[in-house]
Amino acid sequence: MAEFSIIDTYFNRKNLNAIDLGVGDDSALLTPPSQQQLVICADTLVAGRHFPLNTNPHAIGWKSVAVNLSDIAAMGATPQSILLALSLPQIDHAWLKGFSQGLYDCCDQFGVSLIGGDTTQSPHLTISVTALGWIEQNKAVKRSGAQVGDYICVSGTVGDAAFALHHLGHPLQQRLDYPTPRCHLGHLLKDYAHSMIDVSDGLAQDLGHILKASQVGAILELDLLPISPALKTLSSEQYTQYALAGGDDYELCFTLSPKQYDELLKQKLDIKITKIGKVISEQTLNFVQHGNPILLKFNGYQHFA
Repeated sequence: MAEFSIIDTYFNRKNLNAIDLGVGDDSALLTPPSQQQLVICADTLVAGRHFPLNTNPHAIGWKSVAVNLSDIAAMGATPQSILLALSLPQIDHAWLKGFSQGLYDCCDQFGVSLIGGDTTQSPHLTISVTALGWIEQNKAVKRSGAQVGDYICVSGTVGDAAFALHHLGHPLQQRLDYPTPRCHLGHLLKDYAHSMIDVSDGLAQDLGHILKASQVGAILELDLLPISPALKTLSSEQYTQYALAGGDDYELCFTLSPKQYDELLKQKLDIKITKIGKVISEQTLNFVQHGNPILLKFNGYQHFA
């Protein structure tokens, strides 16, 4: 089967959005909405590196889209479309059917269209997705906006995916294979948050990116971390390690003023948010447990480890 036959068979569905020109030409064409900025990001997933080799192809398709939509959400933007670059060791129709269905299931849930990309052969299964979204001029939430006195919050629970990676077959594997990009929350937070990031490489490491970009520090209260009941059966040292350094959560970590926090809680939220600390002027990340300072040593996900 030729490249274009693969595209026509598996990746050429009707677009959900107003696309001037989509799959089937040299490039896609979009007309930007008035007074909107383009938000764009890209992520690459490599078999055996970013997901186990025996992962269900439907889950791989879903996750390939979801991790990019999470980056769009972390800017406060609304996702609109994606591009897919797919490198395959061989043509496997059962795999392609499952993968494309997973990809489109995620796109459909979040109102996103596949508008183009590329397909080629490679010794290693590699999936690169570029996501595009829109946000009102000067409304994007950056990493660099955290202010002294801000509360630090995180959505959902953290540590589940990292635990599942080491316990394949556990019910929490759903959190590893099918992350949920917090698109609705991210869009809402553009009117509240001073800074934001999605938690992909571990909560502590990703929060550290906010602190570095904003030139501030933080006190993080370990007793307040949102931990799922399954992880609570572990020792506090174990679930704290998963929560802070595990990665693959794709929750949103953000900072906002106490007043904005109170206002946010009055809104209709689709996911629980938890206050886990506060921003301080001293440019260090400090951990507190049971009211006492605690020294922790760990690393988040390393792409070149």
